[in-house]
Amino acid sequence: MTTAASILTLIAALGSALIAGLLFAFSTVVMPALAQVAPREGADVMQRINRVILNPLFLGTFLGTALATLLLLWAAAVAPSPAVRAFLLGGSFLYLVGTFSVTVVFNVPMNNVLDSLDVASDDAQQYWIRYQSRWTAWNHVRTIACTAATACYILALSLAG
Repeated sequence: MTTAASILTLIAALGSALIAGLLFAFSTVVMPALAQVAPREGADVMQRINRVILNPLFLGTFLGTALATLLLLWAAAVAPSPAVRAFLLGGSFLYLVGTFSVTVVFNVPMNNVLDSLDVASDDAQQYWIRYQSRWTAWNHVRTIACTAATACYILALSLAG
């Protein structure tokens, strides 16, 4: 693997690891804690989280990792061995489809609906009950995919020497 491809793989591994950790924290701590409070409070806190997370550091890591994985598709095409190629392709697929696309297709639209609701309304409280289980289920998918992508990148680096 070229030095540039190795650096890009390291960036993708670190970005995936950071995002996997964040998603893991939501699945194991944040959402279970929000499920223990009244729907109005849970919806209110999640609205705040969804606004705060849209910051340059998070977006740079999340989107930058997606860009790195796209570039790794090129690196995979010229990888020195089939195993390295497979791990680069696997990591890219897992991050782009299982993490990035699931976020865009499922979690963000649910966040947008939640954000549009007045948390004091009955509609918001009913939506919150459905939201937390569905959002968390998709977050589990993202967590597993992102963790597996991280492992693929680490294995690619290990095999490339």
